[in-house]
Amino acid sequence: MDFFDRSNLSNPKAEARIGVSSSNSQKLLGWNIPAEDLKQVPEHWLTYEEPEASLHYLLGLLYIAFTIFSLTGNGLVIWVFSSAKSLRTPSNVFIVNLAICDFIMMLKTPIFIINSFHRGFYTGVLGCKIFALMGAFSGIGASITNACIAYDRYNTIARPLSGRLSMQKAFIILMAVWLYATPWAIVPYLEIWGRFVPEGFLTSCTFDYLTDSFDTRMFVGTIFTFSYVIPMSLIIYFYSQIVSHVVAHEKALKAQAKKMNVESLRSNVDQQKTSVEIRIAKAAITVCFLFVASWTPYAVLALIGAFGDKTLLTPAVTMIPACTCKFVACVDPWVYAISHPKYRLELQNRMPWLAINEKAVDTASTATEMTVGNPGGIIQATAAEETAT
Repeated sequence: MDFFDRSNLSNPKAEARIGVSSSNSQKLLGWNIPAEDLKQVPEHWLTYEEPEASLHYLLGLLYIAFTIFSLTGNGLVIWVFSSAKSLRTPSNVFIVNLAICDFIMMLKTPIFIINSFHRGFYTGVLGCKIFALMGAFSGIGASITNACIAYDRYNTIARPLSGRLSMQKAFIILMAVWLYATPWAIVPYLEIWGRFVPEGFLTSCTFDYLTDSFDTRMFVGTIFTFSYVIPMSLIIYFYSQIVSHVVAHEKALKAQAKKMNVESLRSNVDQQKTSVEIRIAKAAITVCFLFVASWTPYAVLALIGAFGDKTLLTPAVTMIPACTCKFVACVDPWVYAISHPKYRLELQNRMPWLAINEKAVDTASTATEMTVGNPGGIIQATAAEETAT
């Protein structure tokens, strides 16, 4: 068996799609696609009626809103985190990279918007491939970046003295992220293994998960493992370890306080610093949760298309996960705007008209408050240093 044999791909004829119905009845999807482009469309979609024009226009307007919110929010994150000296830390390198992934994700939306207002596959095969290529780079890049953020948070809390990343190591990890994402974008683009095809209303594109062949099923299973299972497993592992370390740390503090006959070993400044760290942790966890929540339906959809009952995948159903992925790219930067105190401070200084009311926290005293009898002193001091940067 030729592993990369593509001879079994369906190639419906354009004339079979034109005139399939009278002028008074609904046309089928793909009725207006040129014959040379029909081979790029999975035959599954060609059995459904074309959606009403209002649905196309509604999705086009929705994507315009997504684009404005995402490019504005992620643009601010990239600008502020890259230009503010106080935010140029190894940990924030991953935040900037996630914003870049989300930014790229939304740069492709003009293709979708054009297709929607032309009610179909208007930008053709090239537009489809560019759309899917940018989506693969940004989507897989974001999944690995979220895993890197979880790893960095884990190192900061679990190994506060030896686990902190240097800027050089952070950039090396960043290069590895993009190298990891590259094959899964380039290989289907060149149709070496898998391919990019339109889906749903034929206005968006992704990798082929519908062609009934061993080649397609192997590709879907492999990309599902490397772009979803591995990153999600790492995210779950690191955040579960963070929770266990925090719980153990709090127990140690309470036990030591009980031995010393005091209510708490934390000063007011320590409590304030802990609150700030919790805000940062919540922001990171929220972003990762949003990523998991938005991409899990898409992963399930692909598995159903490759291994399950394809009749479950109607054009309208497949457009829902596509919209949720774009929605998360809009929400991510605003999560940081709400929860990241140093980012809010920078926005407050640079754009006072936003009326952000964020108070600076003095970390100098907290960073030096390490008592011999305090088993959590090192962690608290390291947390103070992390927040100060």
